[in-house]
Amino acid sequence: MPFVSMFFGIIIRMFFSEHNPPHFHAEYQGAEGIFNFEGEMLQGNIKSTTALRLIKEWAMLRNAELNENWKNISDKVGINKIEPLH
Repeated sequence: MPFVSMFFGIIIRMFFSEHNPPHFHAEYQGAEGIFNFEGEMLQGNIKSTTALRLIKEWAMLRNAELNENWKNISDKVGINKIEPLH
């Protein structure tokens, strides 16, 4: 499965067969979550407060790129890689 970004052991993915509302998937140490573009977990089992904080920070910084990728999904064009959190 393709990834959009990877940082501090967190893998961010977006898929072409997605549904509204706009969201992305994150994986961290075997746990998974679905997040809105403000970085809030909509569902999942990621418990690490550090990972949740980093995902939220990344989503807020990369909000425009997440929205662009969501538009690309809707238009059935390529999903772009997004800069990781440093």
